[in-house]
Amino acid sequence: MEYENKLVLAPMVRVGTLPFRLLAADYGADITYAEEIIDHKIIKCERIVNDYIRSTDFVEKGTDNVVFRTCNEEKGRVVFQMGTSDAVRALKAAQLVCKDVAAVDINMGCPKSFSVSGGMGAALLTKPDLIHDILTTLRRNIDTPVTCKIRLLKSSQDTVELARRIEKTGVSALAVHGRQVADRPRDPAKWKEIADVVSALTIPVIANGDVFEYDDIQRIKVATGASSVMVARGALWNASIFSPIVKAHWEDVKKEYVRKSILWDNDVKSTKHTLKEMIMHYSCLEFPEGKAIIKSQNLADLAKVYGDEEYYESVSANRIALDRHA
Repeated sequence: MEYENKLVLAPMVRVGTLPFRLLAADYGADITYAEEIIDHKIIKCERIVNDYIRSTDFVEKGTDNVVFRTCNEEKGRVVFQMGTSDAVRALKAAQLVCKDVAAVDINMGCPKSFSVSGGMGAALLTKPDLIHDILTTLRRNIDTPVTCKIRLLKSSQDTVELARRIEKTGVSALAVHGRQVADRPRDPAKWKEIADVVSALTIPVIANGDVFEYDDIQRIKVATGASSVMVARGALWNASIFSPIVKAHWEDVKKEYVRKSILWDNDVKSTKHTLKEMIMHYSCLEFPEGKAIIKSQNLADLAKVYGDEEYYESVSANRIALDRHA
């Protein structure tokens, strides 16, 4: 996996599932991060090849709950992002998935309480020895590239010192979100402090924060010196942000996402969440479309909302035919 001069889809909880990752890749994303998955959760899974939709599924044992789904089409670019606070657990989880992904990333930036309270995410930023333990354990025991994603610390000097310690573990790249833990999404990202990290390291740094249009990609590159850029909300609102040609209308992007969700049998709750996030940025959930999404119980219902019943039936018929030949 190369990390220089790449466009990167950021990890987003309940959004970064297989159909959205493939959608972003179709529009030009070179590297696509999956949503963060906690080590405890993936360890409870077994790897199953799903012949019906040609995917590789990590399914919670004793259930039908698909915790992580990937496919051969994205093997060279998908990054499995893990939430962890323990090197042994992190290794066990990484060993389960590493042959099916392009890289393994440790989340060190999530400020949400569910992550921090478990000693994961941004809680790791104040534990450099534990960071070192987790990253070196992974580097020594798996051949898959290892990376991590951090937030800014209280001072630029502190961030640079941590980044240097991380670099010494042998990671392939470092993603830096240009906000501190206490910052809100509406607070401007501090591109200058990302630049301080870039100038201090020799490994690729992936700049993240306030990239909402294609032109912002070049702007953050110039401002930070980073050659690679990670996009979160800008991609959620319109995945064609990665395309240098022309930005697609968000309505068209949304419908393509629904089709990919049907094709890859995505979890309906995840699909509904992503659609609602798209709609709330441009419109309102109180309109008929939003209400219909909220009421939808399954992917068939969502297909009806977008006039894609025929496509849904076609995909279903193909699966039945495969089942008969199995």
